[in-house]
Amino acid sequence: MKRVVITGMGAISPIGTTVDSFFDSIKSGKHGIAPITSYDTSNSEVKLAAEVKDFDPLQYFDKKELRRTDRFNQFAIAAATQAVEDCGTKFEDLDPFRIGVIVGSGIGGFQTIEQEYNKFLEKGGNRVSVFFVPMMITNMAAGSIAMKYGFKGVNYAPVTACATSSHAIGEAFRAIKHGYADAVVTGGSEAAITEFSIAGFNNMKALCQSEDVNRASIPFDKERNGFVMGEGGAILVLEELEHAKARGAKIYAEIVGYGATGDAYHMTSPDPEGRGAAKAMELAYTEAGITADKVDYINAHGTSTGLNDKYETIAIKSAFGDHANTLAISSTKSMTGHLLGAAGAIEAIVCAKSLQEGIIPATIGYQVADEECDLDYVTEGLRKQDIQYAISNSLGFGGHNASLCFKKYQD
Repeated sequence: MKRVVITGMGAISPIGTTVDSFFDSIKSGKHGIAPITSYDTSNSEVKLAAEVKDFDPLQYFDKKELRRTDRFNQFAIAAATQAVEDCGTKFEDLDPFRIGVIVGSGIGGFQTIEQEYNKFLEKGGNRVSVFFVPMMITNMAAGSIAMKYGFKGVNYAPVTACATSSHAIGEAFRAIKHGYADAVVTGGSEAAITEFSIAGFNNMKALCQSEDVNRASIPFDKERNGFVMGEGGAILVLEELEHAKARGAKIYAEIVGYGATGDAYHMTSPDPEGRGAAKAMELAYTEAGITADKVDYINAHGTSTGLNDKYETIAIKSAFGDHANTLAISSTKSMTGHLLGAAGAIEAIVCAKSLQEGIIPATIGYQVADEECDLDYVTEGLRKQDIQYAISNSLGFGGHNASLCFKKYQD
């Protein structure tokens, strides 16, 4: 079995468009939630979102390419460009068929779908763009990144709603661990802050309707009432340890475990007993070769919805027993909003950087205790603490659960 390490990272997020700016915001407890600017919200009950700000796609694309690239793919390619530059190599020394790309999206090119369908209704089928299909299909981010760098190994796009990019990272980890690849570019991207998308999520009562930016995304707070839609992309370069060491790569953290399960329960609600999520966490720390009490920190899925936060708390208690009461748990969605298919990847970056720097991010905005969410959610602010193992949870509509276990890197 091979050891797998993170040697490159890139982030386009609502609180920073580089890994450094993003993580500085995480440490300072800064959120990216604000009134929606991408469309007129006059007729919408939802006024807030966590939009990406200060993103200049012309840093990554020429104007012709940009016209043919949906926003979700722009985020993916930009984050991948950062990650590959950050890792310090394009792996020319390796067989290109040993370098994979596993990058997913929960929805794909939603802006393109909306724009081209409106064009179809107004002007007829002949006016639909010839680029409509390749711009909107979810796998195009993985394909585009591979084409940019000539990486010809395993290449696909998991689609498991909010668990998408955690599954992508987990499968990339396994591909390297079991010897099918030497390096994999992995993660996720999402750009679903559109009028049509927000209407759909809102009508199923999933979104927060508050207009108070500081009390909108409030995971584990008793007054939580829905998630805040976010957008962005996050990409990690995973690499086999010996290759990384041989080239003198910097190493952020090691990935040591992955658990993937299904609730087989409901389209949108998690299992009330948390059995699937608990099992995913157990599988992740068991593969890591540790017992439950060795896990120091959980980056929770923590969406700020009534059911998720309650049932995830139940799942953590089930997976960790008495140790649940001493675990540090936080939801960085309190700052980023919910990036859907990109959430797991942006939160993997949080875990890697937290292990590296010896800190635990806060759950910001928390004010009102909930007797059903009674664990340590790090609500007092950033906590400085040396941590050895961290778990990141992602739980998607359809009952898809993914947990990743990260370890502080030690040679």
